[in-house]
Amino acid sequence: MANVSVAAEWQLLGDRYYRKPELYQPMRWKHIDLSRNKVACAPFGGPIALIRDDSKIVQLYAESALRKLRIFNSAGLLLSDTVWKNPGGRLIGLSWTDDQTLVCIVQDGTVYRYTVHAEPLEPNLSILGREHFDENVVECVFWGNGVVCFTETCKVFSISDFKNPVPVRLADPAPVPTETEELPHCVAVIEPQYTMSGNVEVLLSIGDAVVMVEEDEVQPLQLPPGDGPLQKMVVSGNGRFVASFTHDGRMAVYSTRFEKIFEYQCESALPPEQLAWCGLDSVLLYWDDMLLMVGPSDEPVRYLYDEPIVLIPECDGVRILSNTSMEFLQLVPNSTVSIFKIGSTSPAALLFDALDHFDRRSAKADENLRLIRSSLPEAVEACVDAAGHEFDVSRQRTLLRAASYGQAFCSNFQRDRIQEMCRTLRVLNAVCSPEIGIPLSIQQYKLLTPSVLIGRLINAHQHLLSLRIAEYLGMNQEVVIMHWACSKITASSAISDATLLEILLDKLKLCKGISYAAVAAHADKNGRRRLAAMLVEHEPRSSKQVPLLLSIGEEDTALTKATESGDTDLVYLVLFHIWQKRQPLEFFGTIQARTLARDLFITYARCHKHEFLKDFFLSTGQLQEVAFLLWKESWELGKNPMASKGSPLHGPRIKLIEKAQNLFSETKEHTFESKAAEEHAKLLRMQHELEVTTKQAIFVDSSISDTIRTCIVLGNHRAAVKVRTEFKVSEKRWYWLKIFALATIRDWDALEKFSKEKRPPIGYRPFVEACIEAEEKGEALKYIPKIADPRERAESYARIGMAKEAADAASQAKDGELLGRLKLTFAQNAAASSIFDTLRDRLSFQGVS
Repeated sequence: MANVSVAAEWQLLGDRYYRKPELYQPMRWKHIDLSRNKVACAPFGGPIALIRDDSKIVQLYAESALRKLRIFNSAGLLLSDTVWKNPGGRLIGLSWTDDQTLVCIVQDGTVYRYTVHAEPLEPNLSILGREHFDENVVECVFWGNGVVCFTETCKVFSISDFKNPVPVRLADPAPVPTETEELPHCVAVIEPQYTMSGNVEVLLSIGDAVVMVEEDEVQPLQLPPGDGPLQKMVVSGNGRFVASFTHDGRMAVYSTRFEKIFEYQCESALPPEQLAWCGLDSVLLYWDDMLLMVGPSDEPVRYLYDEPIVLIPECDGVRILSNTSMEFLQLVPNSTVSIFKIGSTSPAALLFDALDHFDRRSAKADENLRLIRSSLPEAVEACVDAAGHEFDVSRQRTLLRAASYGQAFCSNFQRDRIQEMCRTLRVLNAVCSPEIGIPLSIQQYKLLTPSVLIGRLINAHQHLLSLRIAEYLGMNQEVVIMHWACSKITASSAISDATLLEILLDKLKLCKGISYAAVAAHADKNGRRRLAAMLVEHEPRSSKQVPLLLSIGEEDTALTKATESGDTDLVYLVLFHIWQKRQPLEFFGTIQARTLARDLFITYARCHKHEFLKDFFLSTGQLQEVAFLLWKESWELGKNPMASKGSPLHGPRIKLIEKAQNLFSETKEHTFESKAAEEHAKLLRMQHELEVTTKQAIFVDSSISDTIRTCIVLGNHRAAVKVRTEFKVSEKRWYWLKIFALATIRDWDALEKFSKEKRPPIGYRPFVEACIEAEEKGEALKYIPKIADPRERAESYARIGMAKEAADAASQAKDGELLGRLKLTFAQNAAASSIFDTLRDRLSFQGVS
């Protein structure tokens, strides 16, 4: 009998059964007449928005003349309302986006957006733009997160995503014939996800034809002869078919390129008020008192209504909203048909019947089980699946009991399948309750996903249920608790900071790793800075804690936390923030006591902020550091390509070094640096004068020795002597420099004269070296005999290739090792080698090593 009562509710369309269970009866609202209102119903059991239709003349009864935008859940429970005061003309259309934002478009193209709590979202935008401000929108078609509007002059505009609302004007469709001057009869939209181009495609019925409008082109589509003009069009949920109502009363289904698939001749040529797909298997047409369901078969199904209804397409059926009830028209699942179809002998039906016999303690239960022994897993699965598609809780329970009863005799069935379905049904039943009002089928639930469902419950401020579902399904609870905490702060302006902190911490501690900083940021945004400061103290992650402390004005605490973390990036973040906000002396005092912050500031300022760093060192009494900076600046100034040839840049350089010298002289520990800076300034001044007089940029930044050598090379011996005297260059160094400078310019007469002025303090060997380097062996021969040390004399002879003279000098030194080295020098000369061997043998005979 149970099977008969269940199947009696079904309607047969062709070879498919349909059912229409009541989700809510009666609705929670009162005195609502859908025919007097514009209605927007969100899919997936979402909220319902109502506003009085200003295009109709209605009797107000006792209600206010002010229009109200009211938002209900699917059970008719009022969630929020607000007075509609928006300018822009008549309300053309409203709809819900995928993230449950209510979008309202008025006559002048302005788009107003609202949350589920009737709170306006800024900014408002215009879909027409400034160029078409004088146009009026006459119709709009919504899909997902987008909308297409067309104006009274047949211009088409679209927004593809309200999350990033960028209005786009599409191509202009073919002009309307002048003799009719009619607008398009109807509009339909193929969503971007179903098009080849990835952009929206708009179908317009214009005259007897249909055109497809895209952003850059208009493509005419060929209708079968006699079908135009089309009065209504709607695209299927998968974007592959178009259902339409023709001018002569036929309901036709086409492909999106308008190849006819089937048609049905309706009883009336009057276009239906609503046309909608029921899944992908049938089409619904609604007139004043009748709902007609048409499928590929000849016989439709009729439902009669004595009140207005609104069709809400879903992925697996259509929700039917009336003044007093909410129903769900859907295709009966195969598993349900196999169990409850009248006369069914399927394994699932026998298993369900076996449970009934078992409850009545009849032996027939065992007989049924024996009949389906081989098909028991399939029967159990069918019962589980049928339970998932039911909205009636008692029927769910009975089907799951039948599945559990069969599972006891089935060893190869997945043991967690029934438990999984129980979890799913508990969630669906919880959100389907009238207080929550989200009637989801199991197919919608799987498509929506639990995480999105929890997000929608959170947005509706159903935090307790969200938390329980997340905990029950083993999901992350952080997002729920975070949203609750932020909402609690917003709604608790009368509660003191200390009391509210205790309430928040009691819940926040339930979730490890939760971001206290995010909650604190929300508190600061709501003007509760003290509460934010107390909350951020509980944030364990410095990377989140420090930026928030800065945003609420707790710079000193932020600097302390950043230095304690040891994260140099965080320390720099705080330093730059404080640097911009505070006076220099206050900033210096802040960082002076914090070693890490001070050192990082100095490291940065050395590279980028010399003047600021000098102020810091002066404020802390570190004069020598200022001096080093000045000295460094002088070198940087010297790198300027203009700092030569008598450039005025030399003056500032010298002044910088002199300032550094004065600062070095203030401390006893830096006497050397003071003297070095003094001499450096003096040298630069002399070099600058030399460049001016010689007009050659070769002196500045060279050493004292190089300066003397350059003067001699240029023939300016007086300047060389002056530099020597000024910097007290020793006589030995003077000789070395002059010898090699004269050899460089190959002034051999001057070199010889210089060697005869007096006995050189460095001997004659440097003269020899200078000549040899200049490859003048003849000049070197003038000085080798004057070398007193026979060893040096022998080596000098060897360097210019005079083996006999080298051997004679080596024999005077009586050094066997020297003879061996000289032999190696003349290894290629056999005669010379024999001379050295003979001398070494003679020395060995005499006992000299």
